[in-house]
Amino acid sequence: MVKGRISGSGAPFCAGEMTATRAAVRLATGEVGIGYVGGRSARHAEIAAAVDALGQRADWQERLETAIVAPLEAEAAARHQAIAARAAATKVDFFTVAREAGT
Repeated sequence: MVKGRISGSGAPFCAGEMTATRAAVRLATGEVGIGYVGGRSARHAEIAAAVDALGQRADWQERLETAIVAPLEAEAAARHQAIAARAAATKVDFFTVAREAGT
């Protein structure tokens, strides 16, 4: 069940159901990785699980950080910045002019 919030901070509500696929892999060296993805792509879940397992190995951590994690973080930051820019373009500044009594 997917949950949402009105305005991002209101009371939670159930928005509907979503299909999820899970995979678990064990590397020959013994590390176990688990991956969950939205939808029905078993291959996508296997890849996520393999990345999780490789991330537990010291010799793979830097490569995964550079090749996968950093680009995904940059993409997410750019997406959030674009959303914020669109929202800022529609911002209206309201102000109150204080008037003297009797005017």
